[in-house]
Amino acid sequence: MGIGDYIILGLIVVIVAAIIVYLVKQKKNGAKCIGCPSGCKACGDSKNQSSCCCGCNTQQKTDD
Repeated sequence: MGIGDYIILGLIVVIVAAIIVYLVKQKKNGAKCIGCPSGCKACGDSKNQSSCCCGCNTQQKTDD
């Protein structure tokens, strides 16, 4: 492996670590849907259900 391979490997490790830190941080902040522009804060708002991109505001029927 040359020096270029180590640089690329290091960049990949840094990117993956940054993604993991971001995901953990968002989950600790209570985000239901990571990646939603609104952070799915609109999901609980019955007036603004169309702004939630993740579909967490849709209710599924259960057969009991």
